[in-house]
Amino acid sequence: MNAQSGHIEVTIVYAVARRSHLYRAHVQVGTTVWQAIEACGIVSDVPELSGCTLDVGIFGQCCPLDRAVRDGDRIEIYRSLTIDPKDARRRRAALKQR
Repeated sequence: MNAQSGHIEVTIVYAVARRSHLYRAHVQVGTTVWQAIEACGIVSDVPELSGCTLDVGIFGQCCPLDRAVRDGDRIEIYRSLTIDPKDARRRRAALKQR
């Protein structure tokens, strides 16, 4: 899209163990991260996102939901870890020793 026309394009992604959700949204210049997430429809498509506080980032850098997006931004919705990374490493190490 063309920022001079007042509209930009952003990508919104959310990944779970065996599936990733990828959306593109065409939004107005000045749109916040939260507004872009709402505009793409992911919250209604992915029930676990509804009603919870979202941790988000843009290109791997954490950011607040009220940050204005820029043309081409990749908004990432982060999920809670299912296992502590230290425990996961211990389990993998234990399996290798067998």
